[in-house]
Amino acid sequence: MFEKIFNGDLPLKGTQVAGSWDSLYNFLVWLSVFFFLLVVGGMVIFAMKYRADRQGAKAKYITGSHLLEAVWIAVPTVLLLIIFAWGYNVYRTMTHAPADAYEVRVIGKQWLWTFLYENGRTTVNDLYVPMNRPVKLIMTSEDVLHSFFVPNFRVKQDVVPGMYTSVWFEPTMPGKHRIFCAEYCGTSHSGMIGQVIALEAAQWKAWSAGKEIGPVPQAGLELTAAEKAHSGAAGAVLTLAERGAKVFAAKGCAACHSIDGSARPGPTLKGVFGHEVEFGDGGRALVDENYLRESIERPQARVVKGFQPIMPTFQGLVSETELSALLAYIKSLK
Repeated sequence: MFEKIFNGDLPLKGTQVAGSWDSLYNFLVWLSVFFFLLVVGGMVIFAMKYRADRQGAKAKYITGSHLLEAVWIAVPTVLLLIIFAWGYNVYRTMTHAPADAYEVRVIGKQWLWTFLYENGRTTVNDLYVPMNRPVKLIMTSEDVLHSFFVPNFRVKQDVVPGMYTSVWFEPTMPGKHRIFCAEYCGTSHSGMIGQVIALEAAQWKAWSAGKEIGPVPQAGLELTAAEKAHSGAAGAVLTLAERGAKVFAAKGCAACHSIDGSARPGPTLKGVFGHEVEFGDGGRALVDENYLRESIERPQARVVKGFQPIMPTFQGLVSETELSALLAYIKSLK
């Protein structure tokens, strides 16, 4: 029962180091429970035993006890040294990546994650990694301080502009694991969300070769009926706009652009296609395929009036196929 109380809300254990941190956490919890019961229980017992209205009750006057003083100095000291050694050992393990770790470069920027792989591939917000193999992330920031945090892996590391930091993990649970930015980095900080997609050996080989791998479930869950319906095995074919919706989600576009007219750091995309927009310099343009392509690849060229030039370029990060699908999706947002 107590284990369920203390562990019920912990994230899934997606790496070996997650189990190590959880063991230390449980030790600290149970140690706290023990001393709480010892101190508070003793206080209640003594308060009842030596209460003032009890006939003939008189506490013994104690002038001092060297043994008692030695015990309450020695016990906390030993416990603190155990906690320190335990924590340092886990920390040292998670900060020294194996020499054969698969390296991925990570660039944080407002408000998305860009991942650069050894095989030349680039993804935005989706980090693809192999199962049961050490993965080392070498990270930096293009703008402000960010913090790369994967709760299921129990790893978190600041991402600092002008320098490189690193963290490593070895996924042991397949599926999607959420990535958060754990350092406030501006207006859409809460929308700077990605996912680590841990793949089995066959899927990783296919993905590395640029092949389709089909849908991947959230870690610890099965594919939903909708995901199964759209899987390659089911033979379903997505429309160009539906594929564009997936690109829109995968590239983190929703962090700055709404599709329902609500306010975001960037212009809403609802009903924008076919209408004129006004720029900060007073110019105007019709929103068509060419304008949208320019806005994705060179977003600083013409900034819509009332908005800041904060969008990063996606030139080279979106393939021609993805770009075509994305334009079809934007065009469908009536």
